[in-house]
Amino acid sequence: MGQSREPIIRFDQASFEFPGGVVALKDITLSITAGEFVGVIGPNGSGKTTLCRAVLGLMAPSQGHLHIFDCACDELRCHHRAQIGYLPQKGVVDRNFPVTVLETVMMGRYGALGLFRRPSRNDRDIAMDALAHVGMESHKDTALGQLSGGQQQRVFIARALAQQPKVLILDEPTTGLDITTQHNVIELVQHLHEELKLTVLLITHDINLIRTRVDRLVLLKTRLFAAGPPADVLKPDILRQVYGKDLVITDRDLIIVEDYHHHHH
Repeated sequence: MGQSREPIIRFDQASFEFPGGVVALKDITLSITAGEFVGVIGPNGSGKTTLCRAVLGLMAPSQGHLHIFDCACDELRCHHRAQIGYLPQKGVVDRNFPVTVLETVMMGRYGALGLFRRPSRNDRDIAMDALAHVGMESHKDTALGQLSGGQQQRVFIARALAQQPKVLILDEPTTGLDITTQHNVIELVQHLHEELKLTVLLITHDINLIRTRVDRLVLLKTRLFAAGPPADVLKPDILRQVYGKDLVITDRDLIIVEDYHHHHH
């Protein structure tokens, strides 16, 4: 790949707590290298979103260290954070909210601009370029609420790309989409990873959707249970320890029962 192999995200015996001292992630040691495509999996409540929030600088470690890029800053609002694009879990978009596709993507420029500078023609060009990367430039003047769920998700990915990030974090990007659209969104992410040389962290409960696409899987259950190539992590004995009786393994797929009756937001 011709990329340097130094870690750009490094957790060093890091623990994270919710208010009130409840441990969200315990004693995590994990390095993510520039240009890697990493899938983050684990049961609900296992710390997947906390891992995201930590990398985004929204939670500081209660113990240990987290280094991002070459910076050990515990300053949560370090300028490096602007180099991390984020796709949060998809909420419901109000069909009548009068914001266009281009306006939505322009919001991704504000983090890069500082809030008070007026967007320039260059910012608009960057936003249009981001829309082109996700195949939505022809919809630039469409109201966001009029788009399908899959199209909206593409626009939100473009908003993250408009920051011109080095790292892209996606939290459950396929939830609530039909199966064909889920595959399309993951294929888009894979394409962007290759084309833009992004480091991608993709949080999902849908292991089958990403197992053939990611370089590495990180399996969490408050602790780091396993990290490595998908074939090494997706071993029945490892998965049974994490998912217990909720796991059904067929010849082709892993089925985690909780995901079918329990979509929490």
